[in-house]
Amino acid sequence: MDPRQRALELAREVGFDLAGVAPLAPPPDAARFDAWLDAGRHAGLDYLERNRDRIADPRALDPRGKSLLVVGLAHSRAPVALADGARVARYAAGRDYHNVVGRMLRKLARRLREDAGLRAGRGVVDAGPVLERSHAAAAGVGFPSKATNLLHPRFGPWFFLGELILEDELEPTPTPPAGSCGTCTACLDACPTDAFDAPGVLDARRCISYHTIENRGEVPRELRASFGEWLFGCDVCSEVCPWGHDAPDLAERFGVHDEVAGGSAVRWLELDEGTFAERFVGSPLKRPRRAGLARNAAIVLGNRPTAAGREVLLRALSFDPSPLVRETAGWALARAADAAPSAAAAARARDGLARAATADPDDDVRAAHARSLEGSP
Repeated sequence: MDPRQRALELAREVGFDLAGVAPLAPPPDAARFDAWLDAGRHAGLDYLERNRDRIADPRALDPRGKSLLVVGLAHSRAPVALADGARVARYAAGRDYHNVVGRMLRKLARRLREDAGLRAGRGVVDAGPVLERSHAAAAGVGFPSKATNLLHPRFGPWFFLGELILEDELEPTPTPPAGSCGTCTACLDACPTDAFDAPGVLDARRCISYHTIENRGEVPRELRASFGEWLFGCDVCSEVCPWGHDAPDLAERFGVHDEVAGGSAVRWLELDEGTFAERFVGSPLKRPRRAGLARNAAIVLGNRPTAAGREVLLRALSFDPSPLVRETAGWALARAADAAPSAAAAARARDGLARAATADPDDDVRAAHARSLEGSP
């Protein structure tokens, strides 16, 4: 059998939904990626800048490599919300895809060696220095969208990508599935923070997913109200995409993590480091770390004010060990006080924030609390 065809068959036997082959060469979008970096649109994703050369030419990852086997694993499911309405990106509701796809790639590499005589080298799942969507489009796995993700006629935007470097030179599979965005701009129009500068150009500095997952510092105050109920990630541009509306429900593939099934913004704001590490084993929700997840929870509680939320924000003002969380809790409490159902509830919230504005041990946090009290940005 043709070795390329056998490789594609083995990828599907292992469980991948999509597979294609691209040359191990500079990706088609390398120049656009460089321009994106030069414009600073990568925000705090400094590893992209550090790995710029390897991303531009993936042959540096494995000098013996000749081809790139690109695979896709669909993860479409219904929207995911916690008990109090806080939302989590669908991909993060269950097991960490890095682990799932990584294990499947290792199995595929063994099968390629044993059953096809192909020399499979390094596997990459998301975190590696590869411009994977560009390579995947070149391999015909999907077609690019105006929201910068990859689309497939059956799975829409709801699939993960992975790559295996092969030391064998296989013929590429460049024919993409039929489809395009056409004149549709639903994703661009729906973005809550206007994070798209143009079709296919995302500015991470205004992206909810970037700030709730990768940003380790303060979320810009002018963006917080636009986050709405998004506590981890954001699916808005994918949810409005017509290509994903009829994707199959594949929730059983990754399941639902216990903390997603029983969690809430109130609960997650009060987690300590030890409990956070214990409860989120095997979950993508560990990525922003304890302080980042608590910061996100505080923003949601400011945007979705409740009595329970105001109480936990008051406690965070005094007792959370992280200045980042205390600052965000102050902003959220001021916002929640404006929506309090009674003058007494509003006064309790503002009195607590006023005390924190004089008592917090961190100068910057005290100044931020004062701005929150004044309603200043």
